[in-house]
Amino acid sequence: MYVCSCFGVTDKQVKEHAAAGACTPRQIASATKAGTDCGSCVRTIQGILGRGACPRRELVEKGSAAAVLAADPAGAPVPELAEAA
Repeated sequence: MYVCSCFGVTDKQVKEHAAAGACTPRQIASATKAGTDCGSCVRTIQGILGRGACPRRELVEKGSAAAVLAADPAGAPVPELAEAA
């Protein structure tokens, strides 16, 4: 099924990118352009990604936003942010 008719992106493509680590509509847009023209597909993309698609989202929901902000993509603390937290 087409999710983004502007760029011909399918739900299968969105799921493949999600499985490869894309966990936000913005990351899907970077990979496929979906959601960057008319924007009508963004909610559908959000639905496909679902809640909890991003591992760091669990920390935010538990109230550990500072821990998420203080971590780099590899998970190592960033000193200047970790000290401020």
